[in-house]
Amino acid sequence: MRNNKLKDLRTDWKHSRFFFGKNKVIRLALGKAKEDEYRDNLHQVSERLRDQRGLLFTNQSQEEVIEYFNSYSEADYARSGNVSKKSVVLSAGPMEFPHSMEPALRQLGLPTKLEKGIVNLSTDHTVCKEGDVFTPEQTRILKLLGEEMADFRLTLECMWSNDGTFTVIDRKDLLKSQKKLSKTKRNKKRREFGNRLAKRDHFRLMAWLELHTAVSL
Repeated sequence: MRNNKLKDLRTDWKHSRFFFGKNKVIRLALGKAKEDEYRDNLHQVSERLRDQRGLLFTNQSQEEVIEYFNSYSEADYARSGNVSKKSVVLSAGPMEFPHSMEPALRQLGLPTKLEKGIVNLSTDHTVCKEGDVFTPEQTRILKLLGEEMADFRLTLECMWSNDGTFTVIDRKDLLKSQKKLSKTKRNKKRREFGNRLAKRDHFRLMAWLELHTAVSL
């Protein structure tokens, strides 16, 4: 998980609570079947607990929660398996890395050498091409270069309320809405939501969130 991103989210949602833990333990607490669920319909939430998913406890309305997470998207470094958005080519010559990193750069596949204590790229080198599926080595090089080619988002899966109401949230509609929002509009919506959130208390709704890094669009 991207802890630095989650820290920012917790700041925005300081009157609510994010909860991430061991899936098996949480499923037991909620109830794995209708017969042993803690409250009505919680077993349906339990069924969706897998991979990198967690809970958001909040007193905000469903509309406000969806509005916020539709607008939430942060630039992030790509991971292995993501698809490259653009080509990145390095030109031969001096590189802005300390001399101690030269062996590590060579291990990543860069044609580097030390010349008078300066790291130099011997020849032009293509780190990735548009459409490439990233390898671990490529993502490490891009991170060293400061190239962010992914978006960090949290996707709402479903919602449970105290009255036992359980709702599955349409992910296709959420992703379409995310694509339509520019970065400026997303940031504006987040600020507006943060101002409203500061005036509220917390804890009524419970929603599943899935953490994932997606290629920027």
